[in-house]
This record gives sequence, C-alpha cells and structure tokens, in this order.
Amino acid sequence: MRRARRVVLGTGGAVVLLAALDAYVVVTVLIDIAGDVGIPLNHLERATPIVTGFLLGYVAAMPLLGQLSDRYGRRPLIHACLAAFALGSVLTALAAGEVMVVAGRTVQGVAGGALLPITMALIGDLWEERERPVALGAVGAAQELGSALGPLYGGLLAGVPGAVVAGVELGGWHAIFWINVPLAALAAVAIHFTVPPRPLAPASTREQVPSPGADPDAASGTVTASHQDPGPAGAATAGEPATATSAGPAAHTLAPETAADTPDAHTPTPESAAGAAGRVDVVGGALLALALGLLVVGLYNPDPATAVLPPWGPPVIAAGVLVAGAFVWWEIRSPVRLLDLTTTRKGPLLATLGVSFLAGAALLVTMVFVQITAQTLLGKEALAASLVLARFLAALTVAALLGGLLARRLDDRVVAVAGMALAAGGYWLMSRWPLDLAGAGLVMDRDLVLAGLGLGLVIAPVSSAVLRVSTAAQHGVASAAVVVARMMGMLIGIAAVSAWGFYRFQSLTAHLDTPLPFGVDQETYQRQLADYTAQVQAALHTEYTEMFLVTAFICVAGAAVAVLMPRR
Repeated sequence: MRRARRVVLGTGGAVVLLAALDAYVVVTVLIDIAGDVGIPLNHLERATPIVTGFLLGYVAAMPLLGQLSDRYGRRPLIHACLAAFALGSVLTALAAGEVMVVAGRTVQGVAGGALLPITMALIGDLWEERERPVALGAVGAAQELGSALGPLYGGLLAGVPGAVVAGVELGGWHAIFWINVPLAALAAVAIHFTVPPRPLAPASTREQVPSPGADPDAASGTVTASHQDPGPAGAATAGEPATATSAGPAAHTLAPETAADTPDAHTPTPESAAGAAGRVDVVGGALLALALGLLVVGLYNPDPATAVLPPWGPPVIAAGVLVAGAFVWWEIRSPVRLLDLTTTRKGPLLATLGVSFLAGAALLVTMVFVQITAQTLLGKEALAASLVLARFLAALTVAALLGGLLARRLDDRVVAVAGMALAAGGYWLMSRWPLDLAGAGLVMDRDLVLAGLGLGLVIAPVSSAVLRVSTAAQHGVASAAVVVARMMGMLIGIAAVSAWGFYRFQSLTAHLDTPLPFGVDQETYQRQLADYTAQVQAALHTEYTEMFLVTAFICVAGAAVAVLMPRR
C-alpha cells in the first residue's frame, strides 16, 4: 500500500508540474507569439490577455472542478482535465490570430487549474492525517518547481528549429504547446493505472456523516463530509459517487459547533450536511469566475494612448467588486462552499492570504517584464532572455528553502515581513536601472537576486501560518487557498500594473513620428531612424523602471500586511 501511494504521489506531482510549467512558459515567448499573431511591438498591451486568459481560467476552475472530483471521482476528472489541456495546447499551437491564442490559453488554464486541487484531494483520500503534510508538501513543491523552471523550459523548447508539416508549424514557440499532447497522453495512461477509480480514505481518518435524525453526538461534535465505508474488498460501493474528503482543497468541510455548543445561524447542521454531501457549489464558482473576469476586462485597455483604463473600465471594475461581494455573501450563507474555512480565525487567515496575493502580483510582474526588458532593451533572444530571468528564479528557489529553515527558528511573521521588505528594496533598485543596461555590469544581477530572495523567503512562512490557523481537517483546503490567493494576485497584479505601464509608454511616444525612407537621402533616413529608435528605447526604459517602482510599493504593502499574520 505504501509503495502504491508513492506511485500515485509521483504521478500526481508530475501532472501538477506539467500544468505549472505552462502557467509560466509563455513569458519567455510572449514577444514571439505576439509577432506571429499580428501584435506589433509598440502595442504589446494587446498581448496581455495571452497571460491573463490562462490565469483567469486557472483560478476560476480550481475550486469548482475540485468539488466536481468529489462527486464524480478523481480519476475521471483528471482524465477530462488532461484531455482539455491537450485541446487547449493544440488550439494555441495552431493560433494565427489574437482571439484563437487567447482562447487556447484559457482552455489550458481551466484544465490546468483543476489538476492541483484534485491531486491534493487525492492525497486526502489515501494518506492518514499525520502523514498528509509531507505528501501535500511534495505536491506544493511540484507547483513551485513549475514556476521556477517554466521560463527556462519555454526558452529551450522555443529553440527547436522551425519545421512545417502539412502546412502546420511545429518548431519555434509552437513546439512548447505541441509537446503537451504526447505528455498529456502519457500522463493519462499513468493516471489510469495508478489512481484508484474511487477514493479510499485511511480507516483511521474516516468520519461518518450522521443521517437525518441520527444522534449528532456520534460524530464527536464535528460534522464533516466523508468517504463511504468500503466493502469487503476495501472498495467503495460500486455505482455510488465519491464524496468529499476532509483534507482536500475542494473538501466540503462543515463547521463544528462552537465551544459554547451554540452553533452560528449559518453553521450547517448534521441534517444539512447529509443533504449537502455530493453537491457542488456551482453558484459560488460562477460568481468567483464572473468577478475575476469583470476585473480583468475592466483593467484591459486595448488603446492606452489617452488613459490608463478603457472607457468601459470603471463601471466594469465596479461591477466586478459588487459580484465579488456577492460571492463572499453567498459563501457565508451557503451550506456547500468552494473554500470552507468556517472554524478558522478570519483575521490572521485573511492577512496571510493577503501576503500571498501581493507576493503573487510582484512575482508575475517580474517574470513577464524582466523577460521583455531583456528582449527589448538588451536585444536578447528568448532563451538568452530567460537566462537573465534565471537569476531571479534561482534566488527565489534557494530562498524558498531558506525561508522554511528560518521559519522554524524565528516566527513566520518575522520572516514574511523581512522577505517582503527585502523584495521591496530589490525592486526599488531595479527602478533605478540605467538606460544602458548592457553596460550595467553586475548591478542587474544583484538587484534580481535581491528581489528573488525576498519573495522566496515568503513562500514557506505563508504556507506554515495558514496551516497553523486552520484545523487539521482543513489543511488541504487552507493550502489550496494560499495557491488561489497567489494566482489571483498574479492575475489582478499583471492586469493592473501592465495597464499603467502600457499607458505610460503610449504617452511617452505619442509625439514620435516613424521615419520613412521617402523624400530624404539614405544618410538622413538612417540618422532619423537611429534617433527614433533611441527615443523608443528611452520610453521603454521609463515604462519598465516605473513598473518596478510600482512593484516595490506592492511589496511594501505586503510587508505591512504581513505584520498582521498570526504569531507562532
């Protein structure tokens, strides 16, 4: 049994890694994709949906499809997600225009976003409570490894020589997405032979939901959605859907009674728990997806020449905020919830998730715009530019391990505050990069390492703190909440910061006229072209450095919020 579980863990981790790689792989080839689908270099704002489309699908699908796996089983949902992931990859690889590449990336995001919570729920099915944190940590490590390796992975695959077969381009950036098809197929075969068709919880961790009219004391004061008793062969009853686990991120963990044995007006009762088992919070999932979609649409400005936001921006953003409020209202009152943390202390939890949100915003801004800076200001190819970003990613990975060691000796809050403060210092130094980056020497490397060390230090303390303020039965859903918060920070952060940055670029270049080789001699044209190029480079430099300065303020806000994290 132990060996079989290790095989399941390895397979699930590989599936999570595959999805995580594609979450970040596009930052390496964003300019190449933009050029191939007809987006000019001076209108890169139109390429933003290529990034935000994936993130939107990823975040919106994560909790809802995790719940669907509770109802229909882990293996069928993983198979469906892998098939959708392959389909999205094909759509992206075949894309000849903006709409198709965004659609393909969004489908990829929806499928990839579901794989993490389903895998974590699978761990809740198969691991006993005392062994579960190690397995959850392994899956979390696969997710973090994807963020570190994604840009380099994309740069390597983008170096595949161009090859056209039957009119279809297979090389270059297209190779990044074509290779997902056989990888998804291999993962599906591995899942089929390693993951049980129905989740089986360890006997020591199974709890029964009292049926209507049963004695609630039989559950020892705690009501949770649980697995059904296995039959004689240890399997769930054939033909019956799998129910929620007590530790998976999509678990229907229902609130116990308070210490005074006086349940809140909105706390589900044993009777409602029995009725809620197997149900899916479709309304909550739809509200969350709608809120995020409205915020992203409101922040996306296809013509930033005159304003940061588009004409429809303010009302659409206001509508997104209202829908987000409706989502919170619904989750408080619904008997079935996407992320149920009923018994968790809300203040420390929200502060910890806020730090994860702000760190995610800073992380993706760095990954996208350091890569673009290297390609535009330094003139590097995709792979060479990803090696510049590798300084940041290597420091991020090292600091993630260091943060865990420091958090054992110090308080989580102290390490998180120090990490965000260090990152703020790194981004402030990045905002002072000279125009001649090629002659900056080690300054660029130093600043990237400082920013990476700062953000990396935050990863372990945030995960540790959110587990400490939640009960053991809610560790899976709490871990998923950290990931959701970080991905939401990436989504909203890149949309907001890039909206400001692209507006600044357009305002700085609005007075420039593109020189034409007509009516002037060649020498004059070359001089005009060199002057125009220098002014565009200066505008790009101003745009990027100001965006890094904004990111520094985001990290300062993160340090302030980290002060409110729970003490050990």
